Amino acid sequence: MYDLPSEDPEEPGLPDEFHDYQPALLSETFKLRDYTSEETFSAADLNLYYDPEHNWYKRPDWFGVLGKPAGCDSHELRLSYVVWQEEISPFIAVELISPGTENEDFGRTADERGRPPTKWTVYEKILQIPYYVIYDRYDDLLSGFRLVNGQYQPIKIGADRKIWLPEANAGLGIWQGKYKRFTREWLRWYDRDGWIPTIQEDSEQQLALLQQQASLLRQQALSERRAKEKAQQEATKEKARNARLQAKLKALGIDSDADLGTDLDLDANSIE
Repeated sequence: MYDLPSEDPEEPGLPDEFHDYQPALLSETFKLRDYTSEETFSAADLNLYYDPEHNWYKRPDWFGVLGKPAGCDSHELRLSYVVWQEEISPFIAVELISPGTENEDFGRTADERGRPPTKWTVYEKILQIPYYVIYDRYDDLLSGFRLVNGQYQPIKIGADRKIWLPEANAGLGIWQGKYKRFTREWLRWYDRDGWIPTIQEDSEQQLALLQQQASLLRQQALSERRAKEKAQQEATKEKARNARLQAKLKALGIDSDADLGTDLDLDANSIE
């Protein structure tokens, strides 16, 4: 939400915390099993230059790249993403609806001669970004578009509010949960195993796994100790029985080490 006026008359205002946290969640979960960390790139609110003649750019709320952009070989932090230098266009662009941006986000504004083309035109016609996703957090609406024969076609979204992207072997969906300190609905990545975990979630899962393993080891050690104690108790009982038997035999004047013969039937239990 934009609540305060900006000193720049071209800017509608100042972005809220959602525009910080939501792109961060997208970047945290943009971990695809078919791509290494060096084969993906994502950015939020970074100038995306698409026209070398005019140095025109757009600034998506978030975009993701599949492959290894040329700039990934540099040790310098990017000041922007220059398509003709990176040599790879984004695979997906995400816009977060804000008051006053809906018409432009959905391509309802027309291009004007002498001015930069609209966001929709840049994504669809110039950069030809394969997927374009729009999330309206005010009405909890998710919209997706796929580039088909040079034009964006709406993606049918089911009741689960998820969009599957087969080229990435992953998808985007609406998730209800806590991120940072806010519990609400968020847009995040998922794959065939479920929601792709954030750094914190992955740490919590690893900790839970270690605690489970430690618990199993403790139970195993306890079982082994109890089995050992039981064996010791049985050995003690057996030793006591043997001692009583020896005492009985001695009282009868029988040498237990001698051959008793077959005519003497002694039972340890009867002697006890």
